[in-house]
Amino acid sequence: MTESLVGIAILLVLVFLRVPIGFAMALVGGIGFALMRSMDAAGAMIGSTVFDTGLSYTLSVVPLFIFMGNVLAQSGIAHGLFAGADRLFGRMRGGLALATVLSCGGFSAVSGSSLATAATMSRVALPPMRKFGYDDRLAAGSIAAGGTLGILIPPSVILIIYGLLTETDIGDLFIAGLLPGALGILLYLLAVIVTVRLDPSKAPEVGEVVPMSRRDTTGVLGTLALFVFIMGGIYGGVFTPIEAGGMGALFALVLALAIRGLDWAGFRTAVRETVLATAMIFAIIIGAEIFSTFINFAGLPAEMVDLIYEMDLSPWLVIGVMVLIYLVMGCVFESLSMILLTVPVFYPVVQQLDFGGGMLGNPDDVLIWFAIVVVVVTEISLITPPVGMNVFVMRSVIPDIELMTVFRGVFPFWIADLVRLALLIFVPWLSLALL
Repeated sequence: MTESLVGIAILLVLVFLRVPIGFAMALVGGIGFALMRSMDAAGAMIGSTVFDTGLSYTLSVVPLFIFMGNVLAQSGIAHGLFAGADRLFGRMRGGLALATVLSCGGFSAVSGSSLATAATMSRVALPPMRKFGYDDRLAAGSIAAGGTLGILIPPSVILIIYGLLTETDIGDLFIAGLLPGALGILLYLLAVIVTVRLDPSKAPEVGEVVPMSRRDTTGVLGTLALFVFIMGGIYGGVFTPIEAGGMGALFALVLALAIRGLDWAGFRTAVRETVLATAMIFAIIIGAEIFSTFINFAGLPAEMVDLIYEMDLSPWLVIGVMVLIYLVMGCVFESLSMILLTVPVFYPVVQQLDFGGGMLGNPDDVLIWFAIVVVVVTEISLITPPVGMNVFVMRSVIPDIELMTVFRGVFPFWIADLVRLALLIFVPWLSLALL
């Protein structure tokens, strides 16, 4: 266990020195394994990890869902979602912010990526809100927070990776994310309503409805059809969650071409962005696999389980400590790195916890419930300073907006997320009812 803790400490130092997290985990894990075994054993372990990860059939779903989201982003479908949502809320105070949250939820449901959602909706929603006099804090906060929904509402790349790490059924994880995702949208809408009630100057009294073109209408209906196609295909037994990535990417491409929203330049951009994102994700996954092999060989998960049994800690207290660790780590780690670094250590411990029956009486259900809790905590990390990846994505797309403006703007949504997190922890039904 001592070797594991030393390795984690060195990893944190490397992260603070701005060594890319994937390379830092691979470096620490490889050297740590070599010191405990031998250089030959470490070389064989690293080689097999890189080879197996690169040829993993189950991981092939990652670039496919990323490509699907990029095609939708480049085809202008996000504009249609925003226009459709504005039809519902445009005449209310703060209507454009409400429309932004709802359209972020819709785009998240088919893109599976928080960063893609934040980047796309920054271009789509911020200019109209500025045009009609919205405070930059409310405008930026609704976009940055709304973008976090992408890692929970299925299909979710983070849930897929969690399923691969814990050997949990990905289809069950997707269905478990539906109610918590919907709850997130509702609480974000409530956060906007409360914010403009407390400070009416942040939004005009009456918004102007954005005109909705025929292509926008097609985009809204097409996005809904894509979501139903993916989820219906998975739960109807037509294709597996892995095959859903390919089917969804094909459907998105056909949809984009049908509404004439994707030209050759847009297609090339979608492919390039997919390649860059996939390379980054696979580098982090490989580094995390190497590091987790070292951690497991050093015995950290097993010794944590033994320690919990010896101290006779309450399962709820253990979960509370884990959530606190995630909240602290979220201040310095980005979401995928945090998941890959902690889940291999935490999930063996969670499997051994005895919650005394009820909905958490089945260890498989405990892992599914824990996945939703972890993803919601990760969502919070996406808008938590000083890292807050969604905030930095917004800043890169809209350079003239200050980081502190965005961080102040996400505060009401951060509070809403804490409320949702508490509900999901103490009311497991919200995650398991649809299974």
